[in-house]
Amino acid sequence: MMSLGVDTGGTFTDFVLLNHGSLRIHKVLSTPSAPEQAILQGITEMGLMEAATSGELRITHGSTVATNAALENKGVKTAFVTNQGFADILTIGRQARAELYNLQPNPSPIPVKKELCFETGGRLDANGQETSPLNEADINSLVDAIKAAKPDAIAICQLFSYLNPTTEKALEAALTPLAYVSRSSEVLPTSGEYERGIATWLNASLGPLVKRYIDQLRQALHPANIAVMQSTGGTIDAKQAANHAVNMLLSGPAGGLSGARFMGNVSNTANLLTFDMGGTSTDVATIQGHIKLTTEGHIGAWPVAVPQVDMHTIGAGGGSIAYIDDGGLLQVGPESAGAYPGPACYKRTVNKNNNKSSEQDSKPIKPTVTDANVILGRLRPELFLGGNMSLDVNAAQQALKPLAKQLNLSLTEIAQGIIDVANDHMASALRVISVQRGVDIQQFHLCSFGGAGGLHVCALADALQMEKALVPIHGGVLSAFGMLTSVKERQLSQSIPGIIPTSSSSINNNPNNNTNTQLSPEKIQQHCNILIAEGIKALQQEGIDKASITATCSLDLRYQGQSFFLNIPWVKYESWTKHKTEYENDALTTITQAFHQQHCHRYGHSLDIAIELVNIRVAITGQQPTIELPMIPTQPEVKPTITPEGNYIYQRSNLVAGQIIHGPALIAETVSTTYIDVNWRGYIDAVGNILLTKSATPL
Repeated sequence: MMSLGVDTGGTFTDFVLLNHGSLRIHKVLSTPSAPEQAILQGITEMGLMEAATSGELRITHGSTVATNAALENKGVKTAFVTNQGFADILTIGRQARAELYNLQPNPSPIPVKKELCFETGGRLDANGQETSPLNEADINSLVDAIKAAKPDAIAICQLFSYLNPTTEKALEAALTPLAYVSRSSEVLPTSGEYERGIATWLNASLGPLVKRYIDQLRQALHPANIAVMQSTGGTIDAKQAANHAVNMLLSGPAGGLSGARFMGNVSNTANLLTFDMGGTSTDVATIQGHIKLTTEGHIGAWPVAVPQVDMHTIGAGGGSIAYIDDGGLLQVGPESAGAYPGPACYKRTVNKNNNKSSEQDSKPIKPTVTDANVILGRLRPELFLGGNMSLDVNAAQQALKPLAKQLNLSLTEIAQGIIDVANDHMASALRVISVQRGVDIQQFHLCSFGGAGGLHVCALADALQMEKALVPIHGGVLSAFGMLTSVKERQLSQSIPGIIPTSSSSINNNPNNNTNTQLSPEKIQQHCNILIAEGIKALQQEGIDKASITATCSLDLRYQGQSFFLNIPWVKYESWTKHKTEYENDALTTITQAFHQQHCHRYGHSLDIAIELVNIRVAITGQQPTIELPMIPTQPEVKPTITPEGNYIYQRSNLVAGQIIHGPALIAETVSTTYIDVNWRGYIDAVGNILLTKSATPL
């Protein structure tokens, strides 16, 4: 069966087809108002519609629908249901101040309006025991109030429901006929009522949008096998995606990291500092043999406590708009020209009347980073998108002229200034994700991908004082390629509060007080097994053979009294050849030592106090797909052409394994362009990846 990876970005929708060991790539402009249109257009242009509708095409898709709706606060009308006295829980939040010393801060956005927040009966204590029952009158009163409000979705978040979901399930059953329903005990069964409530609200408000979009795509491509990338880098069947909308917030960027990890392994560069520069934003992350996950991510103003790839995103992309601020300084982003109208050199305008592409009655086009690269000669009009889309150099010049005049600079100087400002934003973001976390980036390769990444890789490496970089083959569509390397996956979690005993002799489970319960290794493994069975069942429903499924467990631990936790791998102890006491002592010694070591590494110290278990986490994955990239020829080398600016231009498709390219030079390909700066040189490896080093450093 052929496999197609699709990544829908803010400006372009990318396609990578894997067919009997060969790769084929394609790009079309995105259609933000109806993302499925660009996907269907690309599939049609690639001649794959018949294969899709005959079931011979497997599609893995990274979607920005949930991301954009959350960022723009354009989810559906959503009601929030919680306990009596807690209707304002999402509005109050953690009362954290974004600007500590600002005495007149802007008010924080309100997730759910007051008239859509509903309280009901049914109350659990901190041990999950019922203290006040949910009766029929409570349910009927709530149903009547919801009917009057007419929401499109409902989020249910009861206190301590992660310990006992009975009350939430009863509410779900009563409210499901009225609207799309999400309950916190299913979306995020962990402690922290605010974070759990936000995750449930996001899932509810985004779910109908995702469902509508996915249903339209599935209907148009039936019976194609469609999977959707999740924020963790694993995939889920499209039929189930609508119920997990909050898990799709970093769908596209996760595909890029999956692809970068694959390319890094191919080139024997396991440690990567990545930046994915597209048309609208840049995503930065680190890979140290594996993709790091976090439960402390954010989308806009909202915390996202569900597992997702650990990355930092800024509004700096090829379409980022340059302007002069009130203080007379040049600024770039975060506003983007997007796909419509796009950079000035795209020759697209926006009609004042219908907001669609038009050549008449148009608003002025604003200058962007892409226009600056065109003026500097780093984007060649005749080579853009393989010559399938022409760039208008004159339009780029006209867009930058007002800025140049205002700052009394030449066009070349203002263009370089725009590039420098954008690079400074990206370098700062890369430092946040690496240096500020204690990562020694001298042991890393800077890995660039995305349509615009290759143009900035050398300058960013210089800014970070890095001497090694990697530009993967097909880097302009690496997120789409990463969809092909991803696995079927479920990330499950459950709050199991208790104390990790220091020895087996102190194990004493107390059912009447969960917060002080001491958990034996056997008990911990029993809870892990419950989640493992749930995850295996979900993957089997997607047609995955049980024998190919693997499971890994980890524990969220903290010193008793702390607010934050560290995630520690849990080693599954199955050998009962030893005495039970020896078995438990081995398990306890391993997990406690690992926690002390990681706490000391992260915070510089460890403590001699009790360790508390917060959550159990389980990752269930299917088999890793086998993908072998085709080897490129070893000869003959094709001589480059020379631009009027004095840059050498190589066609990436003509490069041969072992070839060395000295900067300054441009390497053009269908989906992106790489600029090798002065004092840098590139080595072409066996599959076509470009390994960059400072010229003074041995290859």
